[in-house]
Amino acid sequence: MAVNADYSAEGKELTISIQGRFDFGSHQDFRDAYERVSPKPKAYRIDLKQTTYLDSSALGMLLLLRDHAGGDSATVRLVNSNSDVKKILAISNFDKLFEIQ
Repeated sequence: MAVNADYSAEGKELTISIQGRFDFGSHQDFRDAYERVSPKPKAYRIDLKQTTYLDSSALGMLLLLRDHAGGDSATVRLVNSNSDVKKILAISNFDKLFEIQ
């Protein structure tokens, strides 16, 4: 499992990429990826292209990120998820809280 964070060229969007399993073992790395950046980005993009699995702790981490980003007014997109990950997000009704692409 690896978590990588990159700012967009304009510095307005932070992309966090998760490779492998997204579970409690990713907690600190995921949190560091968005809490230790300055200035705070206007938007967040979570790239799940290489994410093979996520569990309830990963869902909780996504909710913590959403709160950190500004709650209902936040722009947090979950992108490039495979069919298994999309299914978990759909069952959890995350499509009502996040933009899922």
